[in-house]
Amino acid sequence: MTEIYVDGDACPVREEIYRVAMRLQLNVFVVSNGSRPIRPPGTSSVRMVLVGDSADAADDWIAEHVSATDVCVTSDIPLASRCLKKGARVVSPTGKHWTQANIGNALAGREIARHLRELGANTRGPAPLTKKDHSSFLSALDTAVQAALREAARG
Repeated sequence: MTEIYVDGDACPVREEIYRVAMRLQLNVFVVSNGSRPIRPPGTSSVRMVLVGDSADAADDWIAEHVSATDVCVTSDIPLASRCLKKGARVVSPTGKHWTQANIGNALAGREIARHLRELGANTRGPAPLTKKDHSSFLSALDTAVQAALREAARG
């Protein structure tokens, strides 16, 4: 069965995910280390998973549980890469589909930004989501979920 895994600590599109999951009757796992408490939506198909407070605990849990018939929502590029290696579909909160074809450049860009920060450069964080981003996300999530459901039906 297709499930949606959410990197929950910094996910600005949880409500959109819950709506899509309810419409399609999918389970959602919102994984968090608890550093930013997340209010559960009160629906049985959404499970909050609290993991240890180590830096990669949520990523590790998701990467361990996600499969080729699942979808992961994350803005974390290394986690996206790990999920892609397991065959899962991965969507960012801005609606970007992470694929084997584009994840390498994203990982390289992340390393360059990290290096620049170490040298003292100000690399700014992500911009706030716009209405267009929310719309793009919903479209990308629907596309990814439909592809995962087709994969599950073939399996």
